[in-house]
Amino acid sequence: MNKYIFTLLLIVLSTPTISKATESHSNTINQKQVMTKGINHLGLTVKNLQASSNFFIKTLGWKEAGGYPDYPSIFVTDGKLFLTLWQTKDINNTVPFDRKNNVGLHHLALSVTSEAILNELHKRFKSVPGLIIEFAPELNGNGPTIHMMIREPSGNRIEFSYNPSRN
Repeated sequence: MNKYIFTLLLIVLSTPTISKATESHSNTINQKQVMTKGINHLGLTVKNLQASSNFFIKTLGWKEAGGYPDYPSIFVTDGKLFLTLWQTKDINNTVPFDRKNNVGLHHLALSVTSEAILNELHKRFKSVPGLIIEFAPELNGNGPTIHMMIREPSGNRIEFSYNPSRN
């Protein structure tokens, strides 16, 4: 065998492969280590982009944070949570939300800081066109959490929850 080919063969055989390098790197990460850090954003498909964005901005006091006109969307935030609201492609043929039969989002749960705010939201929700109140503020089980459930104007299910023991 030519000594150059032999030397090249020795170099190739003694060089760690990418999979071995990746394997040794993954061994330095604790197998029980949490690999994520909170929600970056949550995307909701909506059938009425304007009504849904108005709900978050005008009713809840969120801020608009961008969007894409060519893929109709509006981004909204409460300062901690960032939502992307994406307009359905065919408004006339949207499939209504069905939490019992569709895989995906069951509901979005948002915390509020007081029972007074929860009650104020309930009052506001009564005047939002297209919004459905599934149930008014009530104890969640035996409490102490008090919550209510709505469907925003596009039908996405949202829970509002206040836990006095967390304040």
